[in-house]
Amino acid sequence: MRAVVIEKPGDISVRDVPDPAPGPGDVVVAVGACGLCGTDLHIAAGEFPPSPYPLVPGHEFAGVVAEVGSGVTTGIAVGDRVAVDPSLFCGYCRQCRRGRGNLCENWGAVGDTVDGAFAEYVAVPAASCYRLPDELTFAQGALIEPVSCAVHGLRQLGAEPGERVLVLGAGTMGLIMTQLLAAAGARVSVVDLAAGKLPLATELGAAEVATSVPELPTQRFDAAVDVTGAVPALEAAFGALDRGGRLQVFGVAPAEARIALSPFRIYNDEITVVGSMAVLHSFGDAVGLVASGQVRTEPLVSHTVGLDEFPAALDLVRAGATIKAQVTPGGSA
Repeated sequence: MRAVVIEKPGDISVRDVPDPAPGPGDVVVAVGACGLCGTDLHIAAGEFPPSPYPLVPGHEFAGVVAEVGSGVTTGIAVGDRVAVDPSLFCGYCRQCRRGRGNLCENWGAVGDTVDGAFAEYVAVPAASCYRLPDELTFAQGALIEPVSCAVHGLRQLGAEPGERVLVLGAGTMGLIMTQLLAAAGARVSVVDLAAGKLPLATELGAAEVATSVPELPTQRFDAAVDVTGAVPALEAAFGALDRGGRLQVFGVAPAEARIALSPFRIYNDEITVVGSMAVLHSFGDAVGLVASGQVRTEPLVSHTVGLDEFPAALDLVRAGATIKAQVTPGGSA
């Protein structure tokens, strides 16, 4: 089969690799669509420490079950259209036993630590497959994983009707989070350096938008969510918090990145800083949110390319020229 392979940081090829075979409890999925995200940029650059090389990336995906391995008892069958939770929790470490599998001491994920879905086929645990409602396309199905990350993020942050919430970044995750926050009754302000992305933020629920925090009419926020992972954005978000505010670090920053926060202000203003790591018992809820239309995914896909165009699509994502770029290994979504 054809697949994208990150041979080592900075070295990407699209080449023939062996077809995957399902192990016990696994299925093989023929990939219909797979989205690029910021984590893929970090993996390609060698900035995501869990990733080994060479690696086939791709963790936001949907497709059709093509083969079922032995011992599968979930009822998933050949021909089922599925979206896949890429999480690979060990189930036995201290964090898993506490119900915090996303912090698993042996954490893994399809496309992050084992071969993923920027390929014609991918082997995954059958238990990770969720049947796609008939009305959803593969393009929509591939956005369920980002929605599930945002669902977990909102649970971590909390939001109450009437709260003023600042979202830094109007890419895919920022726009999904904007929709969830607005649905929770928050008044959402969105900032992105790319002014061309802001009209969609307004369409999807933002009360006000700007290209910098000082340009916003609202200047003090009850909570702020940074989806960029950029140090200046995180520091601006912290600076915009009202007393008693909450800062969520949602975007993936390089492991060596550092931000300057005032410990006196955290103490004196009782500021809470909270992280949000990937998916945790949120994938099923995300399927329902997308299927019901409560989270609109169709406006988010700005670019659709084939496997051979992956390097060029990665450059577009790196340049901030996309909302969501997806790869369709089979030729259509």
